[in-house]
Order: sequence, then structure tokens, then C-alpha cells
Amino acid sequence: METIVAVATAPGRGGVGVVRISGKQAAEIVQAICGKLPQPRYAQFTHFRDKSGDLIDSGIALYFPGPASFTGEDVVELQGHGSPLVMDQLCQRAIELGARMARPGEFSERAFLNNKMDLAQAEAVADLIESSTEQAARSAVRSLQGDFSNRINAFLEELTHLRMYVEASIDFADEEIDFLAEAQVDQQLQDLLKTLDGITGSARQGRLLREGISVVLAGQPNAGKSSLHNQLAGHDAAIVTDVAGTTRDVLREQIHLQGMPLRISDTAGLHEATTDVVELEGIRRTQNELAQADHILLIIDDNHGMTRQDRKILEEMPADKPLTVIRNKIDRSGHQVSETVEDGMPTIFLSAKTGEGMELLRQHLFKAVGFHPEEEGVFIARRRHLDALSRARQAIVNGYDCLAGMGAGELLAEELRQAQNALGEITGTFTTEDLLDHIFSSFCIGK
Repeated sequence: METIVAVATAPGRGGVGVVRISGKQAAEIVQAICGKLPQPRYAQFTHFRDKSGDLIDSGIALYFPGPASFTGEDVVELQGHGSPLVMDQLCQRAIELGARMARPGEFSERAFLNNKMDLAQAEAVADLIESSTEQAARSAVRSLQGDFSNRINAFLEELTHLRMYVEASIDFADEEIDFLAEAQVDQQLQDLLKTLDGITGSARQGRLLREGISVVLAGQPNAGKSSLHNQLAGHDAAIVTDVAGTTRDVLREQIHLQGMPLRISDTAGLHEATTDVVELEGIRRTQNELAQADHILLIIDDNHGMTRQDRKILEEMPADKPLTVIRNKIDRSGHQVSETVEDGMPTIFLSAKTGEGMELLRQHLFKAVGFHPEEEGVFIARRRHLDALSRARQAIVNGYDCLAGMGAGELLAEELRQAQNALGEITGTFTTEDLLDHIFSSFCIGK
């Protein structure tokens, strides 16, 4: 494979900048730049020079001969002063000596291809870099250390054992004993589904830690959306006045609720048709936000109750989006803080002005998305992981139905194979080049 080079530190100026080189020519390149090959795995102070021998910078060189390196290839790290100009000069010098610029995620991709880590661990590298909360970082480290992969591999071992048993029973179908009719196979399938559900539950928590949820505040003008937005954000992010229609555009804020990222969108008030061009555009943007929301909070002025306009807004909400009704302004209506169900919809009585009921709303959001802040052993996960787990579960259920309904061992064996393939996509034991390109292209350059 070609030798690659990239700046491994974040763009911009800093005290230290790191250039990383990986490939067969790495040792040759560092020897040309530094004048000598550093002792393996020892930090060595040296001078970095250009083609003419002029000094580029002075710093530390580290040499990691393969396969005992991050990528499994010969790897060199040049640590100099964090000037973008210096970093660019070092990269250009490496390119003159035979390297090429690395693609996004190419170092981690080579680590995967050289069996230094599996695909779930490689993704955890990027997730750790992008972690926005302490809990998300801890979960990413668990995945990087192999917690997620170990659970998947242990499950695959059980699945493989059952598949071998089923296929052996098919091969010896002429025997008098019907192995597939034994209760043992039925119980094993049930146990597999139970184990898979446990893995999926932890993966869902990990996805929430990584991606969070998008919550859109909607309702009539002056219902208290901006006040609620400010309470959730913890500061006066939105302008609050008694004048209806203060918010004309979408106001977004990202916060964290006990480790879970939460993206709040305060939107323009929804009301009867208007000829105001600005209001029409605000309403259009509100509808776009609603279509992309993970959860909708419909804000209602509790002094007026559920009005005809509120019901009209409710009818126009996306049918596939979870929705909670917020009966706001209980400081005026006289209602107490409470959570109930009205007309089949979860409803919370609170006051965005005084903050009464806000903790109840936060706990409701946790329950609505299935997030458990105190849960231990959660590993970071992505949507593709959940999709693979879902397909694997469906394949096992299909196989179970084939066995129970028709006694079709051949179909059960095929469904178990499909489940294996789906789970193999998580760790990379079964994957495609297109999937790899998609995954690693989202990584930062130099990682």
C-alpha cells in the first residue's frame, strides 16, 4: 500500500502540531527529514529539514515499526510547533519523498484492514474524538476497548453453534431421531432472542449518547415556547415578550441533560393563514423542523385550554413523530405540576416562567426516548449498528416461525446465516467496500 501522510492535530495554531506518516516508506522518509532513523518507540529530539537541508523546525520524532503500531504498518510521528505553515511544510516534504496525502479516516481504515482493530472499534475512535459529554466519552472508550465487539462475538459464537447443530440435523435427516423437534432448539432460539434484546438495549443507549435527540417546540404565538426554550437551555437564548409572534425564525440550542445531547428548536408560532411574507416563511421553516424532529413538544396556554386552533395544529402534526402536550402557564391558571394522559396524549402541566415542572419534563423526555442516565456498561453505537441488530433479530424470529410452523430446518438454517451476516457487518467480518468507504469518509483527516 502507498505511504500516506497527514496532520494529526486539529486545524489552526497551537503549541504542538503532529504530522503522521504510515507505510513502507515511512522509515526512509523520516531518515531523510531528520538525518537519521530514530530508535523504535523512543521519543527523540531532532531537527526537521527540507530538500536543501534548511531547517523547517525542531521537535520530537517517534518511530513505530510495524506491525506494533496503530496501523500495523511502519508509522512515524513528527511533533513540531503547531504552526499551520510548519505542518504543511513537513507534509510537502514527505510527499516529495514518496508519500501522498491521506484520505479522511485512512489511518484507522488501515488499522482495520491490518486486523489491529475491528470495524466497531475503528468507529469508536471517531466517536471518542467527537464526544460532547463525559458519559459519551466513557462509552466510546468501552467500544474502543472491545466491549461492544466482545458481546457481538460471543453472541455470534452461540449462533454459529446452533447453526452447526441445525445443519447437522439436516444432513442426517434419515435418522430416526428428529433433532429439530427437540425442545432444546426451541429454547436456544428463545435464549438467543433474549440475549440480542439485551445487546440492542445497550446499543440504543449508546446511540442516544452519541447522537442525542432533536426536540421541536411548536404551538400558537405567545403560548410560551421561547420561555420554555430558555428554561431548557438554562439561559436567555430567546427573546421573551408579551407581544405575540416574537419568534419569526428557528432558534436552535444544543444542551446536555445528564449526559444526553439535546437539540432544541424554538419555532415560529403556528396560526391561521396570514399574508405576511416573513410569517409565512417562519411557518414553512417550522413545518420543516417538525418533519425532522425526534420528539415534538406542543405548547398550549393552560389559561385557554385546548382551543380550536390548538386542535387544528395538532391534527397537522406529523403522524409518525412522538408528541407531548405541554400545558404551560400554570402560574396563572392555578393547575398543579403534574403528568397525565389527555385524549391519548402524554400531557405535562408546568410553568415555563417560574420553572415549576421543568424537572418533570426532563424526566419525561428521558422516558420518552428510553434513556437511562445511570445505566452502566453502555457502549457507543450508531444507527447502522441498530439496523444490523434489528435485521439479525428479524431473521432469528423468521427462522423460529419456519421451524415451529413447518418444521423447515433448511429455512431455519438460512435465516440463521442471514442473522450472522447482519451481525458481521457490525465488526466488519462481513462487509462491503462501499460500506467501508462510507464509514471512514466521515472520519477526520489524520485519524
